[in-house]
Amino acid sequence: MAEIQRFLFVRHLRAEPTSHVLIYRGGQVTQTGLGLSTWFLPLRTAIAEVPTDDRPVPLTVHARSADFQDVTVLGVISYRILDPERAAKRIDFSIDLLRGQHLQQPLDKIALLLSQVAQEHAAAWIATTDLRDVLARGTSRVRHAIDSALRVDPMLAEVGIELTSVRVESVVPTEDLERALEAPVREHLQQQADEAAFGRRALAVEKERAIQENELQNRIELARRTEQLIVQEGLNQQKKATDESAARRIAAEGEAERKRLIAKADAETIELLENARIDAERARMDISRGAPSVVLFALAAQELAKNFQRIDHLHLGSELAPLLSDLMAAGTRALEAGDTKPEVTPPQGARK
Repeated sequence: MAEIQRFLFVRHLRAEPTSHVLIYRGGQVTQTGLGLSTWFLPLRTAIAEVPTDDRPVPLTVHARSADFQDVTVLGVISYRILDPERAAKRIDFSIDLLRGQHLQQPLDKIALLLSQVAQEHAAAWIATTDLRDVLARGTSRVRHAIDSALRVDPMLAEVGIELTSVRVESVVPTEDLERALEAPVREHLQQQADEAAFGRRALAVEKERAIQENELQNRIELARRTEQLIVQEGLNQQKKATDESAARRIAAEGEAERKRLIAKADAETIELLENARIDAERARMDISRGAPSVVLFALAAQELAKNFQRIDHLHLGSELAPLLSDLMAAGTRALEAGDTKPEVTPPQGARK
């Protein structure tokens, strides 16, 4: 928008760098240029300001597909004015000489023109295409149709307008139609989700079965090892009992052998003692065989005395009294004579 200042009866105009200003006096263009800055008399001057920058135009196209389904196309068309003088001749770009604003709405007219041409060609393509194709390929095909139509449109060339770009953001059906189209897809996705859930559950069941089978195998292996342990313990106990029995048998045999040896030694000792006693007895018998009767009598008395603890009274017969007297007398003489072997005189009448 141009900036206009008032100084008494003269005014000054300063335009933006992207605005092309045309100053008319007497119906003729007297001054023109981009970003123009000039003085003018309002009573003799008419001014038109034509923007030359890129201008976006929102695009909304309502159309019906070949299968009679409503869709909406949303996009943006960008344009710029290449020939400001030609555009000023076809469209009123005059401005208010007091405020610097357009007296009409020239940009709205251009936007309406572009929208009508775009809607015509977009609707024409959509009308010959099924809904699913429109939704699947509509963005690129609609953009191509609008771009091709606007670039060759003769009206835009006459006005001096050049198409900069066409962007189609989306091609959408109505809400009810969108829900109807989404239903099979959602159902299919739900089926896939259910199948995935069932697959996870089946996998979980399979894993649980594998875990239980593994636990069962472990229990079987544990039972087998327990059985082996019990058998081995039985064999160990049997071997232990056998070893203990063998040890006891060996000990008993050793003890029996020891007792046998002891008994044999005792028997041999007894036999030796008996032999010695017999030999001693035999020697005594041999000695007694040639000894006088007095000596035999004395020895018999000695042996007899060994068997008596006490003798209170001793009675000797008429035959033993003289013998004892002679024995005592012989002993006395032997003591007096110092002879260790007294000679005993046998009594009269005694037998040798």
